[in-house]
Amino acid sequence: MRIDVLTIFPDLFAGFLQTSIPANAIEAGALQCHVHDIRAHAANRHHKVDDRPFGGGPGMVMMCQPIFDAVKAAESQDPAADGVVVRVLLSPQGERLTQPRVEWLAQQPRLLLLCGHYEGIDERVIEELNPLEISLGDYVLSGGELGAMVLIDAVARLQPGVLGHEESAAEDSFSVRTPDGAHLLDCPHYTRPREWNGRVVPDVLLSGDHAAVDRWRDEQRVARTRARRPDLLAHDPLANPQPLPAANKHKSATHVARATRSNAPDTGGGLHGETAPEGA
Repeated sequence: MRIDVLTIFPDLFAGFLQTSIPANAIEAGALQCHVHDIRAHAANRHHKVDDRPFGGGPGMVMMCQPIFDAVKAAESQDPAADGVVVRVLLSPQGERLTQPRVEWLAQQPRLLLLCGHYEGIDERVIEELNPLEISLGDYVLSGGELGAMVLIDAVARLQPGVLGHEESAAEDSFSVRTPDGAHLLDCPHYTRPREWNGRVVPDVLLSGDHAAVDRWRDEQRVARTRARRPDLLAHDPLANPQPLPAANKHKSATHVARATRSNAPDTGGGLHGETAPEGA
């Protein structure tokens, strides 16, 4: 998988890409990550990429041409993906990032992550590029760089062979699901010592009975989800909980991305013009 990141602060990614799971994915050859400086495409000697907003108001707006040229330059590199590049704009106005969306993105051969800054990006280049807009949540950050790092980490850990154990990602929160498809939070985890500050590890985890351990973990997933995130259970089909299949495999999102801006021009469908997965 290849990820291109477009930003005006490329140095922010240096340490991140050399640490933990992203570094493991790159070292294993499962991920290529290329960071591009949008300022390199500014058509002025001061490498200025922003200007005052029309209509007045505070802050600055990122200009169209440097972003458009940076996207085209990045996409022209390494055509091995047969031209399939999923453009992603990190934006508080986008769809909220969820595990089904992460799973779908992790299956794509190439992503291009566009990081805005200041008051935002000129709307015309957003309409022209027609990216999938993704938000981490209902709050605003100074720029899209932190969101891009979150997304890189989320998709990197789903690449084959990156995690130490093949089942690790399949048992995470939001990856294990009920028989009717509801996402579940992960169960509690424990390690040595068996007793700490008067708190003991549940006996079932020390029993050696793997079937009983699997049942306990499934029950804990359901109970924890109901207590902490009842919204994940669209209805409550588990009023009388039944044991779930141990370590349900996460299912890949089978639908493709769509642009989230309703006023974006119709470009004839394709990756950026179709239906998003449910809940993504």
